[in-house]
Amino acid sequence: MNWFLLCRMLGMLGVLVGGSMVFSLPWAFPACGEAETFEAAGFWGLLTAIGCSLAVGGGLSYIGRHDSGTILRKEALAIVGLGWLLAGCLGSLPFLFSGVQRAAIASDGHEIIVTVGVADALFESVSGFTTTGASVLTDLEAGATGMRPLVPRCILFWRSFTHWLGGMGIIVLFVAILGQLGAGGKALLRREVPGPMSSTVRPRVQEAAMVMWAIYVAISGLLALLLAMEGMSVFDALCHTFGTMATGGFSTHNASVGGFGSVVIESTIVIFMIVAGTNFSLFHLAVSDRQPLKTFRQDPEFCVYLFLLLSASVFLGLSIFLDQQVDDLFEAVRISLFQTTSIMTTTGFATADFGQWSDFSQGLLLLLMFVGGCAGSTGGGLKVIRFILFAKIVRLEVEQAFRPNVVRPLRLAGTPIDKAQRHQVVVYFCLVLLICVISWMLLLVIEPGDAWHGEESNRLLDTASAVAATLNNIGPGLGVFGPERNYAMLAAQSKLLLTVLMLLGRLELFAILVLFVPSFWRSR
Repeated sequence: MNWFLLCRMLGMLGVLVGGSMVFSLPWAFPACGEAETFEAAGFWGLLTAIGCSLAVGGGLSYIGRHDSGTILRKEALAIVGLGWLLAGCLGSLPFLFSGVQRAAIASDGHEIIVTVGVADALFESVSGFTTTGASVLTDLEAGATGMRPLVPRCILFWRSFTHWLGGMGIIVLFVAILGQLGAGGKALLRREVPGPMSSTVRPRVQEAAMVMWAIYVAISGLLALLLAMEGMSVFDALCHTFGTMATGGFSTHNASVGGFGSVVIESTIVIFMIVAGTNFSLFHLAVSDRQPLKTFRQDPEFCVYLFLLLSASVFLGLSIFLDQQVDDLFEAVRISLFQTTSIMTTTGFATADFGQWSDFSQGLLLLLMFVGGCAGSTGGGLKVIRFILFAKIVRLEVEQAFRPNVVRPLRLAGTPIDKAQRHQVVVYFCLVLLICVISWMLLLVIEPGDAWHGEESNRLLDTASAVAATLNNIGPGLGVFGPERNYAMLAAQSKLLLTVLMLLGRLELFAILVLFVPSFWRSR
């Protein structure tokens, strides 16, 4: 392992994270943040966090200043894995230094207000960067006393901005800005871009990173403009744009998107959630193609992605209508389309408390949590492309059970899939299942039964949904972790466990898992 190269890269990444906090500072002022008074705690907390981040980044860069090595596979994995850990740690500093508060339940069952701790701040920061959207913060609009929110608006902006940075990827942005990485840049991109590496990515890695971010910024700008025109304040429009395009789900309202009570806003967000769950390489190809719609029609993953979204929306809509959760059929379709899109794209916004729906409806949403968006999108989950490949692999294995002598190549859109790729897909599914089971058991051990404070809930299903929601970067789970609740009630150990799951899901396991292998750190 080239430690000096690692320090230099992590140092520059730390400076990038610290510098990005500057955009949140203006929202502490009444004129910009729409607050009644100057948010001194938020402003000085952010300023202190910026100073600490720049100091850490500068110190690491100084240590590795004389290194001119090449980024190889080991270094790429270490930079991505440790880079996201560093970003999560530095991103938690504004929450800590600003004295952000949240509601908590005391031992006697009464609600109290406490200052967030290290585990809370780290959970919130990593949840933002990984675009999970799981939260421990409460009373975003008004504090328990009714006097002021528990979270300053400038910190709320930083919280949402971490979504946007992590959506396309802080390493992708790092490569786009730095650009002097050669083959190492492609290795970094391969470890961070969700899903199997797309063949449509340009050979010049800096150009590929710049194109991806240019598309991301352009679509984000369009969405922010539309939301502002539809009645949102500039602050809300930007924060919900960050959450939508990053498929994150942080909102500035306690009731999430449902708090606006606007069908137009909900419809707009649905469209852009679908866009965010699509492979961004397709948008670049569509722009340069004379028949842009043909690009999408010929992509099997995109077609299956839309089919699953629409089919699940129909089944969910019929379920909540027939179960009389919603009396009007049109309303049921509208709610189901929004919630299905939000869950499958792993955004996590909510317009209804789906924790109160039937077992079938909740089970369908739980399954969609594992599907996710397309490869090369900002969505989490296992990715549609892996399910397509897995289905083809199973079909081929079944056929070979009764036709062992038949050699049939596995193809996807005319491209042959070799045995190594098949092996990777199967191993990935097995690892996800193993991690889910182990994490579920650990969560049940850590959290005692009385942690639910006597609430009527299915503890087994609730904890399983918490694992699925964090590993697949969705945010809200079921029961006590549903859209109208959050993860504040959990013990610090449980929050740290779920924080690790968020990182595993966002980086697709291996960039985090290798950090725990001793031989990985040995010299070449």
